[in-house]
Amino acid sequence: MIAIADSGSTKTEWCLVEKIGQIHSRCFTPGMNPYFQSEEQMTAMIQQVLYPQWTGLVIDAVYFYGAGCAFPEKNVLVEKAIHSCWSVPVEVNSDLMAAAHALCGTDTGIACILGTGSNSCLYDGKEVKEQISPLGFILGDEGSGAVLGKLLIGDCLKRQLPASLCQEFMETYQLTPASILEHVYKKPFPNRYLASFVPFLKEHLDVESVFQLVYRSFDAFIRRNVMQYTGHDRYPVHFVGSVAFYFQSVLRQVLEKYELTPGKIEKAPMDGLILYYNKVRK
Repeated sequence: MIAIADSGSTKTEWCLVEKIGQIHSRCFTPGMNPYFQSEEQMTAMIQQVLYPQWTGLVIDAVYFYGAGCAFPEKNVLVEKAIHSCWSVPVEVNSDLMAAAHALCGTDTGIACILGTGSNSCLYDGKEVKEQISPLGFILGDEGSGAVLGKLLIGDCLKRQLPASLCQEFMETYQLTPASILEHVYKKPFPNRYLASFVPFLKEHLDVESVFQLVYRSFDAFIRRNVMQYTGHDRYPVHFVGSVAFYFQSVLRQVLEKYELTPGKIEKAPMDGLILYYNKVRK
């Protein structure tokens, strides 16, 4: 039996999978991000929250994918935390590799993430061949929840959206210009704060100015990221993430504009990861 983990900064989904590909169980724990957490903090979480749920189970290997797991020196911290409970092979990869494995499997394709942040790569079925740096929500992250929220707030405060819509937005979330600036510039995790407004965009997607806001951000993601990959017009373009999933009607229009081949559009990578390991471990 193997364990697969898909981790963000706020939560981790763990899935135990039998060798024949059947799911034994799923559970959730707080997120593990070695960029923000120490080895001691992650070890405590594993020992106190995850291990009690899996006591007595025989686990042969752990495949961990997570935000902040793009550097070997950080990945070692995750390995050590897991090894504190299970002396088994542990493989740690980035959330981008999770997208590649879940969406492309063993085929060549372009794998994209559109969630709170955004990312992408050209994957050849075995490894990432090219990657355009996402640069974060200040310099990049086009199409992400954080950027969509940033654009929504900016357009409201600069009177670029209908006045009635701006008023509804501010009242719905009980916002003031001062509270917005406080959260964005002085409080931690402004990207999460900005992304929290995405449901408002989804609810008002029938408003032309809202539709255009989302469309332009997706257009920028495709133009500044996907179109930069060698052979982008030859391979399917896949997406994972809540923003891609809930706004896929807009996303498909942008892909059509650039004559790109749409691939899978999934809300989360776990089901694709299970299929991937079922295939590669046969």
